[in-house]
Amino acid sequence: MKLFLIAGEPSGDALGAALMAGLRQLAPGVEFHGVGGPLMQAEGLTSLFPMDELSVMGIAEVLPRYRALLRRIDQCAGAVLDLVPAALITIDSPDFCLRVARRVKAVSDIRTVHYVAPTVWAWRPGRAAKMARVIDQVLALFPFEPPYMEAEGMRCDFVGHPVVAQPRASAAQATAFRAAQGIAPETRLVLVLPGSRRGEVARLAPIFGAALDHVLARHPSVRIVVPAAPAVAEEVRALVAEWPGAPLVLDPAAPGAADAKRAAFAAADVALAASGTVSLELAANATPMIIAYDMAWLSRQIIARMVRIDTVTLVNLVSQTRAVPEFIGTACRPDPIAAGLLRLLEDPAARNAQAVAAQRTMQLLGQGGPAPGLRAARAVLEGLDAAAPRD
Repeated sequence: MKLFLIAGEPSGDALGAALMAGLRQLAPGVEFHGVGGPLMQAEGLTSLFPMDELSVMGIAEVLPRYRALLRRIDQCAGAVLDLVPAALITIDSPDFCLRVARRVKAVSDIRTVHYVAPTVWAWRPGRAAKMARVIDQVLALFPFEPPYMEAEGMRCDFVGHPVVAQPRASAAQATAFRAAQGIAPETRLVLVLPGSRRGEVARLAPIFGAALDHVLARHPSVRIVVPAAPAVAEEVRALVAEWPGAPLVLDPAAPGAADAKRAAFAAADVALAASGTVSLELAANATPMIIAYDMAWLSRQIIARMVRIDTVTLVNLVSQTRAVPEFIGTACRPDPIAAGLLRLLEDPAARNAQAVAAQRTMQLLGQGGPAPGLRAARAVLEGLDAAAPRD
């Protein structure tokens, strides 16, 4: 059996690699073709071209490379049609991947599978109907997503979120991290995650710093730890230098950086984080959190008119609670953020409520069951079997 896979970003590369490992386990002899990064290549894929060429975000970044991206779309579609695989599996990166699928479906009946459902439950619900024109099956990360896809005629399988398969630090490793950084067991540790993109870090860091100033005024012994994202490490170091409390910035390029980050998550008493999937990483470590986010005024006005949900925090959405306080848009200000952090630090009931929501979230995302990559592989094979013509 031959399969053609396309991933365009590091997160998609990780999903693709886990899927490939599951497929090799369930269907020995499967052949992989397509585009992927180092993780997918380690699982046996020879990439048509470097995946990095597709990792482009934003209009200003895309425009200069628009013609090159169109050529890569045509190249991928042509390679799929020449190969005639059992399925074309596209992984996230919908702007690129769905264009390839559209070209393939226009002239063939090759089965198409898209891994990661669009967030139609949050905004732009029409995307599901558009996707259904070129996609046969969707692999969903969240348990509430299948009905949205199925309503448009696509098969949709919830396969679990990759966060449940990620390694976590042990209590001993968390204790060792504190000791290595000179943080006493009784000292409160506040983890701060101001984002992974330059724009959001520049916008949020001053607000977060001012909020921490209020927290330290009441609890001067609090230690602040900031795991810097690789793409913004320099910016984070410069901005955090203005914060109170001499924050410890974890260098993502240092030896053992991944282990140190995991240990910091496990060692933290509470966290202040930008909105995003990091809330799931915190929940996996049972770390109580505050979520805060803001954006440019115009973006805020547009999104406020399009959004269909009353919370952007994934832990709240999955657990169907509102246990995690969030400060979004005009609420993203130092005083309310500080009040939220202080409540978490001082109120055991608030921390316990989050612990319950975090545990429920991880269970609903597949913790304790088969690995998401294996579940995704099984769903792909079951979809192929169901679609096969019968005598």
